[in-house]
Amino acid sequence: MIKVTLAGTGGTIPQKNRWLSSCMLTVNGRSVLIDCGEGTQIALKIGGCKCRPIETICITHFHADHISGLPGLLLTMSNDGRTEPVTIFGPRGLSHIVRCLCVIAPALTFDVRCVEYSDQNRNFSAAGMEVTPFPVRHGVPCLGYSFVLKRGGLFLPEKAKENNVPMKLWSRLQKGEQVEFEGKLYTPDMVLGEERKGLKVTYTTDTRPAESITKNAQDSDLFICEGMFGDPEKLPRAKESCHMMFSEAAAIASKANVKKMWLTHYSPSLEYPEEFLSYASDIFPYTECGTDGKTEELVW
Repeated sequence: MIKVTLAGTGGTIPQKNRWLSSCMLTVNGRSVLIDCGEGTQIALKIGGCKCRPIETICITHFHADHISGLPGLLLTMSNDGRTEPVTIFGPRGLSHIVRCLCVIAPALTFDVRCVEYSDQNRNFSAAGMEVTPFPVRHGVPCLGYSFVLKRGGLFLPEKAKENNVPMKLWSRLQKGEQVEFEGKLYTPDMVLGEERKGLKVTYTTDTRPAESITKNAQDSDLFICEGMFGDPEKLPRAKESCHMMFSEAAAIASKANVKKMWLTHYSPSLEYPEEFLSYASDIFPYTECGTDGKTEELVW
């Protein structure tokens, strides 16, 4: 199961009824945060999320509404008593940006490890999920992220017996462990069937439509995509600022064959996104307007 929480859905500046875009994915009590604009730690708490379990923070890009809340979040985690390291992943230049921001967050109770995207440093694991970052089209280097929670094969007792696996090892192997027993190594494939389809979440914001989004969002159970503007008359503005329309997000969702899409990262001028939902749902019917605190548990 992946619990998905949109902590904030705003772009550019926070408003009295809308925090800046951030999203948390939680698997078995372990959490990944995507983006961290100012006030993110407050938005998370309002949304019912705890800051302390965050293991990894995925930054899309270095505009203030996506990263300026980092010192406050790290201090909150530190004050909550976290001692385990935190990994921050983002575009090139991340280490310098984080180092500068953390000048005002001294004496943290945990280490912060920065990992920068490059051709040689792409996929990684976080909170039990396989994470694939991918470049999108914005005015500065910007990343989208796909998260996959793999699902192992069914336990097959007949296969375990055929492979002469001692019954006392079945439970551990079923959980994915490798076990050495009486001088022999036993592996999960000796008791499990073929791997089954897992769960997939794709998140992208601050971008024009791009083939990389369609490719990486393919067959996602949930696609979270920016909808900076809903009104068709705003298309020139969207192109100028390298952002996306509701209709463009919906076209990507349809082409990528996703199950559901949530819109997020609304312009401050877009007070009531629901008024323009039809521009997306007419193209991709399974579109919903994201709201601060919107939560869903994705299950097998």
